[in-house]
Parts: sequence; C-alpha cells; structure tokens
Amino acid sequence: MGRRYSAKGKKKRKLEDGATSRDDDAAELPPPEDDEGKGEEDATERDETVEVAEGIPVLPRPVDGRKRPRAIFVLERACLEVGKVGKTMQILNSDDHANYLRKHNRNPADYRPDIIYQALLAIFDSPLTKAGRLQAVYVRTEKGVLFEVKPNVRLPRTCKRFCGLMSELLQKLSITAVGRREKLLNVIKNPVSQYLPVGSRKIGLSYSADKSVNLNDYVAESSDDEALVFVVGAMAHGKIDGAYTDDYIQISSYPLSAAWCLGKICTALEQKWDIQ
Repeated sequence: MGRRYSAKGKKKRKLEDGATSRDDDAAELPPPEDDEGKGEEDATERDETVEVAEGIPVLPRPVDGRKRPRAIFVLERACLEVGKVGKTMQILNSDDHANYLRKHNRNPADYRPDIIYQALLAIFDSPLTKAGRLQAVYVRTEKGVLFEVKPNVRLPRTCKRFCGLMSELLQKLSITAVGRREKLLNVIKNPVSQYLPVGSRKIGLSYSADKSVNLNDYVAESSDDEALVFVVGAMAHGKIDGAYTDDYIQISSYPLSAAWCLGKICTALEQKWDIQ
C-alpha cells in the first residue's frame, strides 16, 4: 500500500509543472447527487447525435447543363394511416393489424401500404429517374395528407422499413437526408395543383376511363414544351378524382396495379427521350 501511495506522490510531483494529476481530476468531479443530471445531459447528447444521424440516404444527381423535359407523378389515395398499436405508432396494414382494424370497425383490405411502396419503387428504380428526368413526386393519402418525395431520395429496400419511415414522416412532417438539412420527404399544403408547373399537361389514368390509348404512341406524340404530370391511384379499390386533370385515359383492357401502370409510363418516357 505504501509503495502505491508513494508512486502517486511521485507522479503528482512530476506533473506539478503543467499537467493535471488523476487525483486532481477525481477531486474536481461533481458530487454523486449530480450524477443523475450528468447522465441526463449525456443522454440528451446521445439523442441529439441520433437526430443528426437520422434520415435517409440520397442518390447522386446527374450533372447535366442542358435543360431537358422531366416527368412529374401524383399518386392519389395512398393507404398510409398511422395508428397506436400497443405503445407504438405504426402504419396500419392488413397483415399485422387485421384484428386491431376489425376491432375498430374497419376493413383490413383497405389498409395496403405495400401498394404505395411498390409504386414508388417503380418510379425511383427506373432508368428514367436515374437519368435525372424525374422532376417531382407527390403523394396524397386517403386522409388527404399531401407530401412531396424529392427525386434524389433512396427508398428503403423493405416494406417494413418503408412503413417505419412513413410513420415518422406523418408524425414529424418531414424527413431529412443523412448528415444534411435537406428535406427529402416533406408534408405540404393542399391542393397539389399549386405545385405543378404552369401550362403542364395533367394526365389521369384509370381502368374506368372512357378514352383508351396506346401509351407509347400517346407519350411519343406529346410535346416536350409542356411538362407531363401523370396522376395514378395508389389504393386497393376505387378510382382517382380526375377533377384537376386535363386528360383521363385508359392504357390497358385489364385492371393494372399502380406499380405496373407506373412502370409502363416510365418505359414510354424512356423510349420517347431515348434513355437506355
């Protein structure tokens, strides 16, 4: 014991010129009763660090000085609704929350967040988007909540992660990029028409539309001088409200899923603009 204290004493004398000893550090620590406060501060710092790290990754934007026509998509009636299940807020779906929905006198078949997820993947994984020819995507939920998805967002690769992201968006109203302040998903005010370019051509798609067209020919004949806005339903049943559309068309003799419909639109635009 004596040797140990002797060693400390020698170390303290050696550090007196400028450094602070460990004994001095121990003497300067706050009293034990303040440890709780310190722990709260540390926890706050950790929370703040998490908040900074929160967000979703972004894709590099193609660098092109030329001004080129780009597409805009509006996805209507998306099945995205937040509910408190147990102690957590979750996006309700027919697989995991069927009993919860029936208990609240709701039809589980109407709760299909996978539809909007697949629809968004069809757009964002397309060569059209990767070539930088996507201008904007707007999503309106069945409850009337409107939000924008920026073209350079990289969506989660699983539906479960996507639902977690949507739950956070509908509660916090915006999602930023990882390590940035740029808002990649942002809840905005209705109506969506105020965000569409002046003079744009708004095209609604529905199986029940009276006008049937060959989509490739329809897109090829459109003018590049007017922005093309495609309005597609992202719900399990029903049709979109075509009140603000300029044209209302049917592109197949069969009912198509939102993802398949959007895939056909992207392919038609890629052919028109020679995107390989």
